Amino acid sequence: MSDLLSDEVPQDDSMEDVMTPSELISKLEEAWQNEKFSPELLQNKSEVVECVMEQLTHMESNLLRVKKGDAKASIHRMEIDRIRFVLSSYLRSRLQKIEKFFPHVLEREKSRGEGDPSLLSPEEFAFAKEYYANTETYLKAVALKRMPPNLQTLNMLKAVPEPYLDSFVFLRVKERQENILVEPESDDQRDYVVDLEEGSQHLMRYRTIAPLVSTGAVQLI
Repeated sequence: MSDLLSDEVPQDDSMEDVMTPSELISKLEEAWQNEKFSPELLQNKSEVVECVMEQLTHMESNLLRVKKGDAKASIHRMEIDRIRFVLSSYLRSRLQKIEKFFPHVLEREKSRGEGDPSLLSPEEFAFAKEYYANTETYLKAVALKRMPPNLQTLNMLKAVPEPYLDSFVFLRVKERQENILVEPESDDQRDYVVDLEEGSQHLMRYRTIAPLVSTGAVQLI
């Protein structure tokens, strides 16, 4: 595979360190798994997506130079297809969550502080706004205009369910964490703290470990 990959991956300004191709693909796979198993939309990884797309273009051009009949060509082609699948699945998972939670996604994006990382890429933001407008127009045309005047307004934030952050997720600990507060499952239980050892795996409430997912200290599996 190394003869198809760049020695160094072109970096976006927001990516601090130069990564090898294998590190870049690992970043994509981690983002894909986290997005797939998280109940909420996570911060966009557009810089990783852009670098992977550039890398795929480079790999495709290198593949054209491989001699016909070379057994390595089919292996390299399978790897390119695998990476494209992961990338497509990652982007599809994000779009599905935007469609499912669009008013809450836009509200989070609107309320983020100055300097905070964007939840959506520019393309996703445009898609979310258009989806919101189209949904609102459709509901007004087929339902709301036929209702009494006092019922012709619709609060999208109340009408569309929020992500269920109390669902349980499996996770693997990448960096040791101490004194993680775990909320009780019932009224007769008390809060307690746990230490998460590096390499250990757990089943925990997503809300408890959501900050650790965003910092990369844990990975959803």
